[in-house]
Amino acid sequence: MTFLSRIMLLKSQAHFSTDVQRGGTSMNGAAFKGTAKRKTQLARKRVGLMMAAFTVAYAVIGGRLVQYGYAQPEVTSSILPADRLMASRPDILDRNGEVLATDIRTVSLFAEPHKIVDPDEAVEKLATVLADLDIRGTYRKLANPNSRFQWLRRQLTPKQQSQILALGIPGIGFRPEKRRFYPGGTTASHIVGYVNIDNRGMAGMERYIDSQGLADLRDLGMTGDSPLEPVKLSIDLRVQHILRDVVVNAVDKFKALGAGGVVLDVHTGEVLAMVSVPDFDPNNPAASAQEGWLNRMSNGTFEMGSTFKSFTIAMGLDSGKVSLNDSFDARYPIRIGGFTIKDFHGKNRILTVPEIFQYSSNIGTAKVADIVGTEGHKEFLTRLGLLTRVQTELPEVAMPSQPREWKKLNSITISFGHGVSTTPFQTAVAAVALVNGGKLIEPTFLPRTREQAELIAKQVIQPSTSKDMRYLFELNGVKGSGRNARVEGFNVGGKTGTADKVVNGRYVGDKNFNAFLAAFPIDNPRYVVLAVIDEPKTDKGNGAALAGTSAAPMVGEIIRRSAAILGVEPKFGEDGSALLVSY
Repeated sequence: MTFLSRIMLLKSQAHFSTDVQRGGTSMNGAAFKGTAKRKTQLARKRVGLMMAAFTVAYAVIGGRLVQYGYAQPEVTSSILPADRLMASRPDILDRNGEVLATDIRTVSLFAEPHKIVDPDEAVEKLATVLADLDIRGTYRKLANPNSRFQWLRRQLTPKQQSQILALGIPGIGFRPEKRRFYPGGTTASHIVGYVNIDNRGMAGMERYIDSQGLADLRDLGMTGDSPLEPVKLSIDLRVQHILRDVVVNAVDKFKALGAGGVVLDVHTGEVLAMVSVPDFDPNNPAASAQEGWLNRMSNGTFEMGSTFKSFTIAMGLDSGKVSLNDSFDARYPIRIGGFTIKDFHGKNRILTVPEIFQYSSNIGTAKVADIVGTEGHKEFLTRLGLLTRVQTELPEVAMPSQPREWKKLNSITISFGHGVSTTPFQTAVAAVALVNGGKLIEPTFLPRTREQAELIAKQVIQPSTSKDMRYLFELNGVKGSGRNARVEGFNVGGKTGTADKVVNGRYVGDKNFNAFLAAFPIDNPRYVVLAVIDEPKTDKGNGAALAGTSAAPMVGEIIRRSAAILGVEPKFGEDGSALLVSY
């Protein structure tokens, strides 16, 4: 049967079915329609189920993404979150805006050992770039398949980074970090301090900055990569450089163990410069010997010798029991408690108070202290801050030592600088009060105005006592042991101190700790300068050098080179009105 005849047959049957009884034809039509409807409904259900499945899947994925977005970053013991590694530290500037410390960007090398294919090959390749690489230690790190992270080298140079990238080692990566850079190197190392590998302040003003809240903010993750407000110090980098140059030259000239110096503003208490040698390079502090880490000026205690006679004479004058017109018998040594007190270069006669100061008489100074009394002596030194720790921003400040029980013998020896150990820094701070009108000002390494200083200054001695001390300083600077510190045009006054050092519990005469305490211009002081030198030798190498020939010239050189920078104008002639025409 052809296709056409089939169609004609079906058509005739359909036409016939409409003419037969309704029962049969209606049954066949309902069945046909019901089947089609069921198929349509089934298809719709299947599409609905597929849509629901896709909706659930996308909802789960979206939920996980939201969860990951709010989740805290994973932290292991060996690595910090990236934002904290990149956290900035404020620049440190001197009083004129010169940079003392700043941040530079760098990268550190790390490895993911579980991704390392061949640890041996990786170590060999890294060693071609990092010559000092610890081969065994690095291999142990890379050969641990259970480890997910290992530091390999912190703070690479850009050249090292590019060379390692060129090696193409899988499982090796770089992490951005900050590195602290000190443009001045050793110039102000003990003041500025340094940071560790994680950019945390470890000493000096770097540590002080952390103590002011930066460390806490970093631990809480509240620091970032944005630049912070610079911290300006009171230090004048020019004066700091001069001071260090003088100190280093003195150590070399006198073959000394060490030396130091400090320059203080007598009206504000600002530290303009402070140096202790040996020192260190804060860019690589680990390379320095341990003695270079000791700040002799603020963290080392020494018997300051005859510089303490300045405080003893001031004590006598301030008590009202002694005046500049008084005289004391210095002809005979003082014997007390099995000890004999005598003068180094005794005049063997009765001395006036100015002569006691000028000739540095131990006998005369001891008698001044005896008039005031032991309790009065202890109270006066405490009032000047010589028996307590100095309060300042610098963390490295030592506590002075003193006898547990003050007796008359202690008072007598302390009067000329033996029996109490203080820091040279606090000796200079106390001397400020002797020349600025009697006001003790807490020292600072941050800028401070004269008005701000007046608010915290304490009147510790009478203005008349300060005036008398300026006269004595000037007298000693012109006629006494301070002659080697004189600078033409600048009226320098001061007091030397040559203290025998203690070795095995006994004072020895061939090992000295020398100091010269000065102020200038002494008629109207603006700055106190103190220089110290530890165990200086004479030029001929035949013994210990005295303070007058070692520490005093240091002060003279410091003032000669820095006075103009500090804004002190020279004066020539009797009344200071003459001009220097020729040299």
